[in-house]
Amino acid sequence: MQKLHDVEEARALMSEAHGWSLWKWLTDKRRVQDVADRATSALAESRKRITRSWSDDLKKAYNELLAESALDGDAVTKRKYAKAKTDAENVDPKIKAIARRVKEFDDEAHRATTDAENTFAEAESRMSIGMAREGTQKALLSYDLREKAIRKAETAERTLAAVK
Repeated sequence: MQKLHDVEEARALMSEAHGWSLWKWLTDKRRVQDVADRATSALAESRKRITRSWSDDLKKAYNELLAESALDGDAVTKRKYAKAKTDAENVDPKIKAIARRVKEFDDEAHRATTDAENTFAEAESRMSIGMAREGTQKALLSYDLREKAIRKAETAERTLAAVK
C-alpha cells in the first residue's frame, strides 16, 4: 500500500494536536476535523479501489457478509441478503473464509474510526482537553487499523491464489 498524503497530513496534525491547549483546540478544531475527514475519505477510496480488483467470487463472498451484517429485520435488507447469499452459494468455502477475515479487519477499523469520532464529539461537548487528546490517539490508531485492513484486502487475492 502506498502512503497517502492526506493520511500523513492527518497523522502529523494529530500528533501535534495531542499537545495543544484548550484554546488552541477551540480555535483549530475545524481544521482538525477537515484533515481527519480527508484522511478517512482517502483511506476509504483506497479500500474501494482494491475491492474493484478482486475476483468475482471474492466479491460475491464479501458482499454476502456485508448483506448479512446489515440484516435488521427490514424486508429490503432481508431480500438483499437472500440475493447475496444466492449469488455466493457456489463460492468455494476457502474464498468465503478469506472474505470473512478481510471483513473482520474492516469491521475493527470501522469501530476504531467511530470510537475516535465519538470521543472528539464528546470532548467538544464537554470542552475537555483530556478527551480531545484521547481522541487524537484513537484517530491515529484508527488510521493504523484502516491501513492494516487495506493491506489485508490487497493480499486477499494473493492468498486466494496460494490456496488454490
